[in-house]
Amino acid sequence: MSGRIVVLTGGVGGAKLVLGLMQVCPPEDITAIVNTGDDFRHLGLAISPDIDTLLYTLSGRASAAQGWGREGETWSFMDALKSLDGEDWFLLGDGDMALHVLRSHMLASGETLSAVTARFATAWGLGLKILPMSDDAVATHVSTDAGDLPFQRYFVEQRCVPAVRAIRFEGAEQAHPAPGVIEAISDPATRAIVIAPSNPWLSVDPILAVPGIREALAARKAPVVAVSPIVGGQAVKGPTAKLMGELGLGVTNQAIAAHYEGVIDALLVDVRDGGKGLDIPHAVTDTLMKTLDDRARVARAALDLAERIAG
Repeated sequence: MSGRIVVLTGGVGGAKLVLGLMQVCPPEDITAIVNTGDDFRHLGLAISPDIDTLLYTLSGRASAAQGWGREGETWSFMDALKSLDGEDWFLLGDGDMALHVLRSHMLASGETLSAVTARFATAWGLGLKILPMSDDAVATHVSTDAGDLPFQRYFVEQRCVPAVRAIRFEGAEQAHPAPGVIEAISDPATRAIVIAPSNPWLSVDPILAVPGIREALAARKAPVVAVSPIVGGQAVKGPTAKLMGELGLGVTNQAIAAHYEGVIDALLVDVRDGGKGLDIPHAVTDTLMKTLDDRARVARAALDLAERIAG
């Protein structure tokens, strides 16, 4: 079955699924819409963590141990920064700095984040289309029992320890979808839209908060399938399970389905949890993505579910 595949993604789990999709579909058929609510300015540099994680993963440059950052990274810059008593809570590797410096330079020269991201993807021969959710600044802020924290302060500096009370996306109401985002979702040639097993609240909700994107998803013709981030009643990586508990939710696929109500048509869940209690169409597979074959398997299962929904 041919046609465009659109994937909403953020974080390490999302990048793994996009890599899986590239194993089962021609890369030129894939459009990845990436969370930029994590983006921030640090030491004068424009940092786009989820875009960079995707670029590193798809180009084979990601750290195998961490899933983020570059394999074989060196830290001379950080060592020099620490010697000057500079802020060292957010690690900037020497190779990583190339993306941040060049991105910052291009943005300061008037380029959009979309154009910068496309240039990087082309330079590394990735083949697929990578779109930031918006070229406008949208910043995720987390209200916690330790106060209001910008996302990276919560996620990196505080290591997700403070209990979360609420989440907001500063600037979202004024933001516009990046060029190509609405077109990809609405394209009659799009055969499936997949929501990656990214954190629904911290990685996917910022995308849905940009005016026009949720509405386009509601009006689209292609089936929308979400891959649950829950495996065996827990999250594989990151604060998803902890966050759900703090928001008063059970760590269940039912809670994931309810969160995406009105957006998705079906949910792909892990075999350890099964589909018991789900009242939407679903399929079951092993959703752990440790190897490239695993990632391809999960991608194929998501597309098979979408095809089943499409009839």
